[in-house]
Amino acid sequence: MFSNLTQEWYESVRRWHLELFCIPATLLTLATLLASPVLLICIFLSRSLRQETRYLLVANTLTADMLFLVLNLVTMIGNAVEARVPWIVCELSTAVLVTSYSCAILTVTLMVVDTFTAVRWPLHYHDVMTPGRTHCIVAAVWVLAALYPFSLMILRKEKGGNLHVKVSMCLVHISLNTGEVHTFFFVAALICAFLILYCYIRLYMVTRTQGIWHNRFSRARVTVLAHGVLLLLYFVPGFVFTLELFMFQSSPDSFHRSQDVHVWVSTVNNYVLMLLPRAFAPYLYGLRYREIADTLTLLLHRHRRLGQIT
Repeated sequence: MFSNLTQEWYESVRRWHLELFCIPATLLTLATLLASPVLLICIFLSRSLRQETRYLLVANTLTADMLFLVLNLVTMIGNAVEARVPWIVCELSTAVLVTSYSCAILTVTLMVVDTFTAVRWPLHYHDVMTPGRTHCIVAAVWVLAALYPFSLMILRKEKGGNLHVKVSMCLVHISLNTGEVHTFFFVAALICAFLILYCYIRLYMVTRTQGIWHNRFSRARVTVLAHGVLLLLYFVPGFVFTLELFMFQSSPDSFHRSQDVHVWVSTVNNYVLMLLPRAFAPYLYGLRYREIADTLTLLLHRHRRLGQIT
């Protein structure tokens, strides 16, 4: 069945020339991979930034995004040239893709929680959120994000997965066609979304008497708007992907009747929607976080000064 579905998917892609979506996907990936490493260097080279929870969470988000983008680009190119890869490689690639995407979602959720904690309990914040504790939280996020997809991969292997079978296209939603996967992702995304909404509402209630919201173009309003748009861009592709899984698992026979719709939705989601937040994130963080911008400016001045001395 897996081979038949991938072949039908490949035929739909060729019929509609959807391989052209590789162009915007490649451009978005390159734009992100040009900016994200620069921000990571700024964070890890600055001792003060390495000691703050919010910047460690930013660094973790950028790392998860880069891992996702690189693996997604490799998978995209492999599917475009119809490279035949072993089944287990496709399963492992799917598990890592889901892990990196889930890790980014969990981390941006923690960033909102961290901001709420810092505003709500400013006197105890630095005593609670120490760098060592933040490192443990980041490690726990990666373990939590990897637990479900890798468990699915192991279960599929134990249920008779043939390690020697080669597939021409590695399709994530087909690889995850096991049990109530869509329910798990949907519930997890809802929990994160409600937690973010609760923190933003509480932040507004706590700070509304401080006058920072009175100006229409205040820094607080602009920051909340920018982060709100970024969070929306992060979560929408996840809900679309969950809907894909639900449609595919609830009525697999209808896949053949509405195959072109499935292919179009999946292609736009994987090659555009999932890449947009990752392309915007490093530039947003670089512009909105003054410390990162100052560190980058300082590094550029040092580099220019060394060049003049040389």
